[in-house]
Amino acid sequence: MSPLVRVEDPADGRLADYVRLREVSLRRLLEEEHGLFIAEGDKVIRRAADAGYEPRSFLLAPRWLESLDDVLAKWPDAPVYVVSEELAEQVTGFHVHRGALASYKRQPSVPLTELLEHDVRRIAIFDDIVDHTNVGAGFRAASAMGVDLVLVTPTCADPLYRRSIKVSMGTVFQVPWTRLTSWPGELDTLQQQGFVAAAFALTDDSITLDELTARQDERLALIFGTEGHGLKPHVLDRADLTVRIPMAGGVDSLNVASSAAVAFYATRR
Repeated sequence: MSPLVRVEDPADGRLADYVRLREVSLRRLLEEEHGLFIAEGDKVIRRAADAGYEPRSFLLAPRWLESLDDVLAKWPDAPVYVVSEELAEQVTGFHVHRGALASYKRQPSVPLTELLEHDVRRIAIFDDIVDHTNVGAGFRAASAMGVDLVLVTPTCADPLYRRSIKVSMGTVFQVPWTRLTSWPGELDTLQQQGFVAAAFALTDDSITLDELTARQDERLALIFGTEGHGLKPHVLDRADLTVRIPMAGGVDSLNVASSAAVAFYATRR
């Protein structure tokens, strides 16, 4: 059993991993420096543990000690900071839903070439998506629709930021993914492996999603761009084709996470 440590001072230095969780810029620097991420809620904590991530510590209200006992037992060296829900709010800066948090160690990034050694047929690429909610929703859709691999570009929001993880309901731990280091340069690697790079954009030469699915390409890399402006011209130039989702009711486009979900469902095999 992990050691239980009751904490009553919000300034206790042992709680540093959990300080001011709503301040994105601060958290990005802290989490990158210390190689950690925060899981919020009992289900997400459990899914991170099941995926093999190693906890640094847990921050729990007393009522969660029993239900998470099996998770805590797996990591006897990780301290469990037992706090009131009021103190958790003081530390984190917001009301901690369900009073359960955990700090986990990040795992080393896996190179794209290594991931492609597996049987990968469908890839989702999220390019420069800046909203963590959209990133999390995109991962959840990818997991639900059987996407084999998710790639995020260098400027995409962090899939392991607390909000992304929470919106994904922990599915970010289930779908293999990595952050690309060269974009759109690494499209060459995918195309050399036989992937058709399909960029979702409203262009004069775009085909419909129905036309894309009718092609029945064996390997697809589906590319989705940032909120508002979409994919940049130099990315579209490197893609094999552009795709649009036909709209009704005078609507020109969907939210990027919604577009991804529709595309993942339509291209499932």
